[in-house]
Amino acid sequence: MPAPAAIQPQQGRLRVAVLGAGAWGTALAAAAARLHPTLLWARDAAQAAAISSAHENIRYLPGVRLPATLGCTDSMDAVYAHLRDGDQALIILGVPVAGLQAACAGLALGLPAHGLGHAAVAWTCKGFEADTGRLPHEVVAQALAAVPALGTGVLSGPSFAREVAQGLPVALTIASPSADVRELAMAGLHGGNVRVYASQDVVGVEVGGAVKNVIAIACGIADGLDMGANARAALVTRGLAEMTRLGVALGAQAETFAGLTGLGDLVLTTTGDLSRNRRAGLEIGRGRPLADILAGGMTAEGVRCARATLQRARALGVDMPITEAVSRVLFENLAPRDAVQLLLGREAGFE
Repeated sequence: MPAPAAIQPQQGRLRVAVLGAGAWGTALAAAAARLHPTLLWARDAAQAAAISSAHENIRYLPGVRLPATLGCTDSMDAVYAHLRDGDQALIILGVPVAGLQAACAGLALGLPAHGLGHAAVAWTCKGFEADTGRLPHEVVAQALAAVPALGTGVLSGPSFAREVAQGLPVALTIASPSADVRELAMAGLHGGNVRVYASQDVVGVEVGGAVKNVIAIACGIADGLDMGANARAALVTRGLAEMTRLGVALGAQAETFAGLTGLGDLVLTTTGDLSRNRRAGLEIGRGRPLADILAGGMTAEGVRCARATLQRARALGVDMPITEAVSRVLFENLAPRDAVQLLLGREAGFE
């Protein structure tokens, strides 16, 4: 992948802030810091101090050297001051779906109070909200309704945080109805080994990011059962069909699922050794209880997302047999081998 020249902001100085110092938030902050003044926000004061002094996120990305120009703070006042120092402001929310509502509620109060109602906000979380079944953009729209001038969008794509933090090549998508938000996100991250493509299909990008985690668990289970490469290929392909059906029913464009945030992210997550969802599926397929897997500290977004995805699909009358099988394994004690037999026993049909 050739390294493109960085896109420069159309006007003035761009300041980037990333909220959330997990692996992905830190990786995106590192990528942005190679191009623009960037500040990372961590909830924990000790972690923020450690990242700033050691230039390493020992908790989530041990051994990865971060740019010396990247600062980290636990103070939102410092974040707002950093953003005010520029002519343009890009905020990247590196928080999980479960924390999105609270993060946006804080911004709804803080941004106008600090004269930053013009800032662009992009979220990176993937999944449906567990309790409500809402997609992230639906959460954001409600939480930031009081800041009408604010532009928003979703940043997604096939990416492992460690590789991005190391500066290895990656291609991402920024989806937003606002051309200004798309251009600002591209300006903030596109450069060096990072490519950023633009889309208007927020729903399609979000559905791809959510469902691929569930399919990755299914592929991990199949691999844990030693079902072979043919079974994995079938799950990936039919999983893509499920993803597309649900996305179109929610108003997405079908072609989005052939791109980076559909097929691209699906292939990476179902086959990559760094995929936490695939690893969780592997452990389940090998007989380890889900409670033990989660108690060991593994975060697999597909576990939280599976049931909410299935409920949203059922409400729309969308058939998602792989997602249903994964949900039953996770939450109804269906044995993994029995789940495979249920899928194999389905009636033949047209592709």
